[in-house]
Amino acid sequence: MIDIKVPAVGESISEVTLVKWLKREGQYVERDEVIAELESEKATFEVNAEKAGVLKPVGKEGDTLKIGDVVAQIDETAAKPEGQAAATTPATATAAAATTQAATATTTAIAPATQAAPAAAGPVTNIPNDLKATPVAAAIISDKKIDAGTITPSGTGGKILKNDVLEALAHPGRTPGKALFTRQDRREKMSNLRKTVSRRLVEAKNTTAMLTTFNEVDMSAVMALRAKYKDKFKEKHGVNLGFMSFFTKATCYALQEWPAVNAYIDGDELVYHDYCDVSIAVSAPKGLVVPVIRNAESLSMADIEKKVVELATKARDNKLSMEEMQGGTFTITNGGVFGSLMSTPIINIPQSAILGMHKIEDRAVVVNGQIVVRPMMYLAVSYDHRIIDGRESVSFLVRIKELLENPDQLLFGKDPLKALLEL
Repeated sequence: MIDIKVPAVGESISEVTLVKWLKREGQYVERDEVIAELESEKATFEVNAEKAGVLKPVGKEGDTLKIGDVVAQIDETAAKPEGQAAATTPATATAAAATTQAATATTTAIAPATQAAPAAAGPVTNIPNDLKATPVAAAIISDKKIDAGTITPSGTGGKILKNDVLEALAHPGRTPGKALFTRQDRREKMSNLRKTVSRRLVEAKNTTAMLTTFNEVDMSAVMALRAKYKDKFKEKHGVNLGFMSFFTKATCYALQEWPAVNAYIDGDELVYHDYCDVSIAVSAPKGLVVPVIRNAESLSMADIEKKVVELATKARDNKLSMEEMQGGTFTITNGGVFGSLMSTPIINIPQSAILGMHKIEDRAVVVNGQIVVRPMMYLAVSYDHRIIDGRESVSFLVRIKELLENPDQLLFGKDPLKALLEL
């Protein structure tokens, strides 16, 4: 019997939560097969079987385990069940054949019942004994496999009618006689990830001199560029041309012009970076995560889009590694995907600033003395005033605005004509 222990996942992490068992007790597992999912305060990771054998779980789902604790045991001396795969195949085939025959019989019984109510629908096993249903209603219940207990009968003597079943299908999940709102409370244990998010957000508010400056950007040029080239871009690069690549490119140029925004405080020293590791805030199923695009200043538009898709997919599937979420010199968050018109994002410490994108909305603006309708977006930069002055923060945001409103400048980071004239 060998012990499977909780592995070390980071210097600052001392405990994890057992999220889910992927294999059952007594099940034979192969070497390196994934048996469970663990969650630290920063990421979700998998535990693999170190040997082939019969699994004996030690921890339970929801348990908090220390690094080095035994999460499971494997009896490597147990023999692999012989003929398990061969025996499963005919059994599965037999069950599938029986299911197909049953489905065919049900369909045959339902067809005449739907056309003529007096026809018998046959026995319906999922209708409780104390409930009655018309033949048509019974046939639909059987075909759709509806729990009859969720249907409110309106017929005489509590009989379920066809319209009652159709109503239940149109509004699934509604329990008859149950109020939409109750006085019940429920408690759920906070995940390690949620605890970490809470702690870091409070720490950011309490330990930084945070201030937010706003501006707005006319997205007409970017939207026109995307509309013109999005099909060719996807055909050539295999990825959609989104807004994030434009904002990341613009941010990298602005960070190089205003290095204080790309720096942070470490004790009595200021740490500046000659590179842009841009963190992208992603709303994952278990909470907010901020995977990092390394050296974003050196990536093309297509490379940025590919990296965004890769990191967002991993975040959605809880597959981000610790390395992919550590570091980062500046963060971009997009509340616009949820409909946010304006917000004040909180700094992702130890970084000193964060850019907030928002919803694009048609608004009346004045251009050359004329009122016109343009697709506008509010931008917000929250920054640590201890290291970034107002001049730097405002100039940084204005530079992003200029680059987005003139996307041809994203190639050089400056006006092409000025670059030509060396101005």
